[in-house]
Amino acid sequence: MPKAPYRNLTLLAGKARLPASPDKARLEWVANPHADADYVVRFTAPEFTALCPVTGQPDFAHLVVDYVPKASIVESKSLKLYLGSFRNHACFHEDCTVGIAKRLIATLKPKWLRIGGYWYPRGGIPIDVFYQSGRAPAGLWIPDPGVAPYRGRG
Repeated sequence: MPKAPYRNLTLLAGKARLPASPDKARLEWVANPHADADYVVRFTAPEFTALCPVTGQPDFAHLVVDYVPKASIVESKSLKLYLGSFRNHACFHEDCTVGIAKRLIATLKPKWLRIGGYWYPRGGIPIDVFYQSGRAPAGLWIPDPGVAPYRGRG
């Protein structure tokens, strides 16, 4: 039985199907247990997939999301399902990457968020998309995303 502060979590405790689309996906959150401190949370999705809106072919990316929480933190299973919902969703690289950032910002209202979308090439050109919500709070250690410049993304 979930404890009182976690009653809003519906995906974590049981089986959950992949949402039909990002719009139908639910991002869940819990209260930040360390709201009195600034710290960075990183999520890495090295096998992100979406569809090209013109050809329908799959596009693959390595996503890195860093954020500094304010009052809430995202529940990771709901984030995984949200990101997975792009698998059958058609969008250009820029739309996927920036759209994910904006949805997380609208849901969590973090102090700061950045996303790097390192898209694997199709047609010989990798497209990397970067977005951040502003300046990071001073004094934070924000590690390098750790994604190699394109040379096979090794």
